[in-house]
Amino acid sequence: MTKLSVNINKIATLRNSRGGDVPNVLKTAAAIEGFGAQGITVHPRPDERHITYQDVRDLAPAVTTEFNIEGNPIPQFIDLVLENKPTQVTLVPDAEDAITSNAGWDTVKHKDFLVEVIQEFKQNNIRTSIFIDPNPKMIEAAQYTGADRIELYTEAYAENYANGNKDGILPYVECAKIAKEVGLGLNAGHDLSLQNIQFFKENIPALAEVSIGHALIAESLYEGLETVIKKYLSLLK
Repeated sequence: MTKLSVNINKIATLRNSRGGDVPNVLKTAAAIEGFGAQGITVHPRPDERHITYQDVRDLAPAVTTEFNIEGNPIPQFIDLVLENKPTQVTLVPDAEDAITSNAGWDTVKHKDFLVEVIQEFKQNNIRTSIFIDPNPKMIEAAQYTGADRIELYTEAYAENYANGNKDGILPYVECAKIAKEVGLGLNAGHDLSLQNIQFFKENIPALAEVSIGHALIAESLYEGLETVIKKYLSLLK
């Protein structure tokens, strides 16, 4: 079964919009785990506009499933990850002012930097994943960075699927095959939803994990968090 890691950034966004501690990210994370999700993902940004660095510190000892911290490996992010030692760190090359992640790594251009950062994380027994566009060249180069996994950036797939173009899955199928050939584990995330997740899963059989936040939280407004999580788990079997 493909594991479901729920990104709870939007819970923190809602909390921060009003101040105070409602909704509480720790309580929400515990509920999500209780409903069957196999992981919690957070993506702290330097401006702390949603998940804060303190949230990460509070969540680290509380999460009982896999804890995934994703973000741009600037010095303060690296320090935060090493301090809290999650199950997995996902490296994302997002600009500080980016609304959301919008591109994967150029694993050729940034190879030396990635090697250095990943080595430090692996020395601390933290599984590493690199956020990458569905580009075979970038997947092939990722094997030389020391990463354990890659996370395919799935926005293009989601857009194509919504427009009725199921051939949008083809680049992802090719990249999944390459990842398997070079010994990289495979994650995926960004704009995956109840509408498109089953087709993606059916065509990417080696998929280890998906990270879903915005769509899952939005869908939960209509159907409830427990119902939505259980629907995802059923589709990911």
